[in-house]
Formats: sequence, structure tokens, C-alpha cells
Amino acid sequence: MNDHLKGLLITFTGVMFILPDSLMVRLIAADGVTIAFWKALLTGSVTGLGLLLWRGPKVFRDTFAPGWRVWAFAATSGIAGTLFVIAVDNTSIANVVFILAATPLVSALFSWIFLREKITRRTAITMAVVPVGIAIIAYGSGETEGASIKGDLIALGLVCVFSVGLTIARSLRPVSMVPAIAPGMLGAAIVLLPFAAPLSVPADDWIWIALHGGFFIVVSTALLAIGPQYIPSAEVALLLLVESVFAPLLAWVVVGENPGKWALLGGAIVIGTLAVSNVIALRRGRRVVIEPPLRG
Repeated sequence: MNDHLKGLLITFTGVMFILPDSLMVRLIAADGVTIAFWKALLTGSVTGLGLLLWRGPKVFRDTFAPGWRVWAFAATSGIAGTLFVIAVDNTSIANVVFILAATPLVSALFSWIFLREKITRRTAITMAVVPVGIAIIAYGSGETEGASIKGDLIALGLVCVFSVGLTIARSLRPVSMVPAIAPGMLGAAIVLLPFAAPLSVPADDWIWIALHGGFFIVVSTALLAIGPQYIPSAEVALLLLVESVFAPLLAWVVVGENPGKWALLGGAIVIGTLAVSNVIALRRGRRVVIEPPLRG
């Protein structure tokens, strides 16, 4: 198997593991803070233990050697993982994943501001169009059952935090930031504990808690950190759009959560614009390093 095919398979598998993320949040009969606590605790613990067993303590010493920026990245990973759950708890899954799809654009904007990276004309046009789709999604939140402006704003906050983390990771490349996710998530669990009710989860839902934070997120984080090493960033971005397309459909089929016409229209604009932009980038053959996901 050549490296390109290997990268495609690893990345696609990572996307498949992250696809049920929002649905699992919806399936657990507990408040968002409690779900976020268990997700952070399990993801941080399993990731940290796995790295210790696989590569030893040295992996953490090497990762945190650059200093405060790595700790800042760790903090953003914990905050982003928490905000994702809180956003899904407060608005529709479709709204969250469609808004979250805009993360690469905000990340590019932050990289331009803080790292002086150039913004191409393709990216600038994409930045101008995508907010139109997000505005349509927000407009429809007042009419769609289960959607709310509050949740949409939390999702936008998630995009900003996510993008800050990606910008920090870009400034530290080629250092792998995956080991920083473990303390970041464990720190989030400690902060959330006073506000959560960990034992309030119904007995039938513990399986979802365990699978959510202890398996699916851990596996997807690992695969999405490895796969992009072998394929262009545009291909990674296109594969990640699979979640944005199918997560709302999965929720619609499994729990009957109708995304609503406005979310579908706005989402089509966001996803369509990003897809065209990434296809253009792919045809131009541009390659950049992709940082690991922060949602955790």
C-alpha cells in the first residue's frame, strides 16, 4: 500500500470514528456539563495512559519543552472539547457541525494576524461566502425546534477556541501536540467537576459514556493526527466535511432531529463553498502540515 492510500484510509477511518460524537451527546440522558466532564476525564485518561505505555514519559517532556505555548494549546483542547458538548446540548446537531466546518477559515485568519501567513485569494473569497451560510443557520434557529441562538453562539465560540489552538500548533510545528491533549482534557475535567453531577447518568447510558470519551474520541484523535502526515491538507479538509454532511443525517435517522430548512440551506452554502475551495487547492497540489483535532 502506498503512502497516499494509507493516509486516505487512516484519515477516513478517523472521520468515521468522530462522526457519532454529537449523536452520542444527544443519546446520553444527562446535562451537558456532566457529559462534558466524563468526556474530558475519559479522553484525557485513556490518551495519557496510552501514550505512557506506548512511548513512555519522555513523550510528554519532549512535547512540553517549548514552554507556555504548549500549555496554552492544552488549555484550548480542553475548552474546545467542553464547548462542543455544551453547544450540542443547547442547539441542533446540524447547526453545530455546520458552524464548526468554518474552523479552517478562522484558523487561517488567526494565522494571518499572529503568524503573518498570507491569505490566498481563494481563501479570502471563501471567507466572504461562508459567513453568509452561518448567518442563514442562525436566522433559522428561531424557527427550528431544538435550535437556539445561544447554542449557535457557543458553537461560534468553539470555532474561535479551536482556531486559536490550531494557530498555536502551527507556530510549534513539527512538534506533535497530541500528548498535550491528555493534560488539557484532564484539566477541563477538574474545572467541570464542581458543576457536574457525575453519578446522575442513568444506568443504561454508561455504555455511551464509556464509548464516547474512552473509545471513539480517543481513536479518532489518534488517527486524525497520523493520517494527514501522508496526504495534502485539502484532501484532509474534504474528508472532514464528511462529518458535517452525515452527522445531521445520522441524528435525523436515529433520534428524529430534523435540522430544518434554514440549517440545510445555510449548511449547503458552508459545505459547498468549502468543498469547492478545497478541490481547487487540491488541484493546485498545495501541501501544508495539518495539526491534530482539538475537540477531544
